[in-house]
Amino acid sequence: MQSAPKQPQKLPRLIVALGVGQIIAWASSYYLLAILALPMSRSTGWSLGLLVGGLSAGLVTAGLLAPLAGRTIDRRGGRTVLAVSSVVFAMGLAALATSHSPTTYYLGWVVLGVAMSAGLYDAAFTTLGQLLGANAKQSIAGLTLVAGFASTLGWPALTYLDEAIGWRGALWVAAAFNLLVALPIHLLAIPKHQPRTGASPHPSAAAAVHTSTAAPVSAAAPPAHWLVLIGLLLTCQAAIMATLSVHLIALLGAIGLAPSVALLAGMVIGPAQVIARLLEMYFGRGVHPTWSARVGIAATLAALLLLLTGYSWAAIIAFVIYGAGNGILTVARGTLPLALIGSADYGKTMGQLARPMLLAQAAAPPLAAIALERTEPVWLICLLALLATVSLVGSCWLPAKTQGASP
Repeated sequence: MQSAPKQPQKLPRLIVALGVGQIIAWASSYYLLAILALPMSRSTGWSLGLLVGGLSAGLVTAGLLAPLAGRTIDRRGGRTVLAVSSVVFAMGLAALATSHSPTTYYLGWVVLGVAMSAGLYDAAFTTLGQLLGANAKQSIAGLTLVAGFASTLGWPALTYLDEAIGWRGALWVAAAFNLLVALPIHLLAIPKHQPRTGASPHPSAAAAVHTSTAAPVSAAAPPAHWLVLIGLLLTCQAAIMATLSVHLIALLGAIGLAPSVALLAGMVIGPAQVIARLLEMYFGRGVHPTWSARVGIAATLAALLLLLTGYSWAAIIAFVIYGAGNGILTVARGTLPLALIGSADYGKTMGQLARPMLLAQAAAPPLAAIALERTEPVWLICLLALLATVSLVGSCWLPAKTQGASP
């Protein structure tokens, strides 16, 4: 009989350590160009489109390699993979800092994409799932709460560094943080990998073991369509999030809202995410992740429908709701596969789910830019609402309780 994974000692310290590592990783990659793209463009003469294309190249690379990173975590543990990702992040940032041509610039982003495949949320969630098994839900929520400050801390830090030592200097400092802060954190705070034998492929298997002391019981594997449905709803949400993250100001301006309203709408997303994650962490212990996902998706859909009204007050309320929903969905991204698919080969599962999500994040913003140029902005909002509707309908086909678990 395979017992549930034991909680590592000093679990709060582990969560905070992983959260700090995630803050550094996100600020060193996904959030980098929000601050540095303009000074890089002024310095090099390259267009903003060319520069932002580097992030898309990194996301495509991360998407292609995500399954490999997940399988490697299953075999070698999150400690090794996250530590290696810190080194690769530093290498990619060093390549960007020394780039003097688009070719070397894009090469730097490909290296960063390798690091992103092994160093962002999916790897951290997998690490917690590997250590804690089905008990990882609250820890994943706590991790997202800490890591949610990546832009809050990263953007001002990058702005200060750019003003003080230039964008190349800022990249060198970010590389140093990955080597001198994130790398030691991953090596010292994450327990060494302990291979698990006979792990339950699905939550119902563990329940079957506990309800029978006779002959060993082999639980059926979860239906294959569950993984497809989880991937569908998370990929649709990733496309919505990426589109709104990049085009928020332009989209709200295009529907006639004042720049001040658009700025305020963007500012309320972060606090709403943090509040939702706090509520999830403290009051969501008995809530199945399927219901959490449904609530998050429904919040996204409601926010998009509110935007269609065109009122300033509705836009503010919409992005409070959207931020809360996005905060809940970030947690569900890690807990939903764990609850329905199981903890065995969790890294493989997360890698399979991460690939379409990262590819959607790479493709959605440029496609949305084309849509904004060629159609009325209301049609883009309707398209995003359609994606949210597809996600919500898909979530209704997923069970809202662990199959075979005791009441």
